[in-house]
Amino acid sequence: MNIDLHCHSNVSDGVLSPAEVVAKAADNGCTLLALTDHDHTGGLAEARSAAQSSGIHFINGVEISVSWRAQTIHIVGLNFDEQNSALQKLLAHTRQGRLLRLRAIADKLAKKGIDNVFDGALSLTANPEMVGRAHIAQFLLDQGIVRNKETAFRRYLGQGKCAYVQHQWAALADTVHTIIAADGIAVIAHPMRYGLSATAKRHLFTEFKAYGGKAIEVHSGNSDLNDRLNYARLAEQFGFQASAGSDFHRNDSYSGGKLGVCPELPAHCQPVWQNWIDTAAMKH
Repeated sequence: MNIDLHCHSNVSDGVLSPAEVVAKAADNGCTLLALTDHDHTGGLAEARSAAQSSGIHFINGVEISVSWRAQTIHIVGLNFDEQNSALQKLLAHTRQGRLLRLRAIADKLAKKGIDNVFDGALSLTANPEMVGRAHIAQFLLDQGIVRNKETAFRRYLGQGKCAYVQHQWAALADTVHTIIAADGIAVIAHPMRYGLSATAKRHLFTEFKAYGGKAIEVHSGNSDLNDRLNYARLAEQFGFQASAGSDFHRNDSYSGGKLGVCPELPAHCQPVWQNWIDTAAMKH
């Protein structure tokens, strides 16, 4: 089977529509797919319909932004009831936080003589609810204020810079509990990317498991064999199942791996998809 349980459409920060994501995954031979847009389930119905037409088993997915000990991490929810009211309330609250942060950043930049940031950043996203600092950086670039996006973060938007706004995303406990209450499975997304020390990872994994978290991504995007082996060992150590996803956003190496295709998991991993394949309990 070709598995991909983490990818994005233009409902969040990808470039393809949900149906186009499914079509590309099908072209690449995908057999089991989850669309996991950031803090939004608005693309699931379209993707599910396209997957049914393409013969792909489709799993509901979402990637939720979480604040944990002043660190932003991402939790993927899989195979949940997308109509669950508590889940939709949490996602709506998280999306609203993006707009509030944008307003605060725009106000800070206005004090530096840079105007129209709020409207300018919103004009650069197809979904205003999903606006982020990358859109602000693009606006600053388009206005000739910075030479590239990296400079925008280094000069204005990065932590400790003049327009930085500390943001509180959803809490880890609330996120995991809400996914579980919606009959889903909570997964730590791309744990290899957070730059956490061994001690911090141990604390994160311990708390996540205590709240009911079930899996971690052993493979994500362009992770190498060493990453996969390391996180397979950690999954075994903590009793987690293993997930895998391309984290596809668009067609370049910076934005994830090959859509619909992930490398084989290391030996001894317990794949998270066994929950659906073994029990034939696919949710469509």
